[in-house]
Amino acid sequence: MLKHTLRTLLAASLLAAVPLASVAQEFTMRATANSNENDEDFDGLQVFKNHVELASNGRIAVEIFMGTQLCSNGTECLQGVGDGSIDVYIATSGGVAGIFPYVQVFDLPYLMADDRVAEAVLEGGTPFMTLLQQKVLEDSGGTVRLMTIGNTGGWRNFANTERQVQRPEDLSGLKIRTVVADIPQVLVEALGASPTPIPWPELFTSIQTGVVEGTKNGITDIMNMKFPEAGLQYLTLDGHAYMAALWFMNNEKLMAMPEDLRRVVADGFYQLQQATFASPKRKSIQAYEDFLAGGGDIYVPSVEDQAAFAQAAAPVYDWFIENVDGGEDVLNTLQESVAEAEAKLEAARMAIVQ
Repeated sequence: MLKHTLRTLLAASLLAAVPLASVAQEFTMRATANSNENDEDFDGLQVFKNHVELASNGRIAVEIFMGTQLCSNGTECLQGVGDGSIDVYIATSGGVAGIFPYVQVFDLPYLMADDRVAEAVLEGGTPFMTLLQQKVLEDSGGTVRLMTIGNTGGWRNFANTERQVQRPEDLSGLKIRTVVADIPQVLVEALGASPTPIPWPELFTSIQTGVVEGTKNGITDIMNMKFPEAGLQYLTLDGHAYMAALWFMNNEKLMAMPEDLRRVVADGFYQLQQATFASPKRKSIQAYEDFLAGGGDIYVPSVEDQAAFAQAAAPVYDWFIENVDGGEDVLNTLQESVAEAEAKLEAARMAIVQ
């Protein structure tokens, strides 16, 4: 009797997991990321596609386009989301700062201490996430939704060819590569180094020839681009910026779906977010091992060292407040959400360790 019951339950569960042939496809979602299949963005999209297609029982199909098949940069891609030619797009803060300037808050240094804090702050429903989502929807004229924020590469750290960096003064005089954006350049200047904007494809040669002596990247990017072979040997894990991945969706496409499918999509973005939180942690293990095996030097700042970095970076917050419309409100809300997250996490730790 028990074996018969188990067989019946197993058969029922298998049938529930397979889309029924009689269920017609109602929606197709075109999702793109300007990266490749080795990137965390692709990991997230694979999880999103799997969840949405299965949970919708085949009523939604997800098509993934990696690289520049549909669009080539943040402005162009976000325009595609706004006009409906693209349904889902992932961007970094720098990629869409020209359209939503306040997302540069993610470039502000030393605001979130670690992954646990960042992931708690970026959980749906926090005051910070709610504010950003409202602002994006309003500022896009109701055409674009910020669905979730994940991660794409871990944390930005300082790396250089010259010496071990323990405190801000150790960066003095170094030419540090930055993107062509204000906040990274203001940060590098505040720490006593010389900001040098260099396009990403030119960075290996620029390190190799001494055009720059350092950069600020995550370990997986450093190793994927083989920067140690160009001479990059010193890495300081100051974690000055969380490499946030902002996932946008065309609002008309979302709202055209019945509520049950909108829930499926919302849950799909949660699954995507969790996948991108996990992916950099796993990939960084081998990357750090390879960096050390190649003769690299890794320094983890002490509490005092980290405080010195944060204090030296204070001018960057002033720049953000003075130059970004609505920046003060966004920064304050982020800091409030960080404080709430830290308190909850500490309570959770104490429940275990006491």
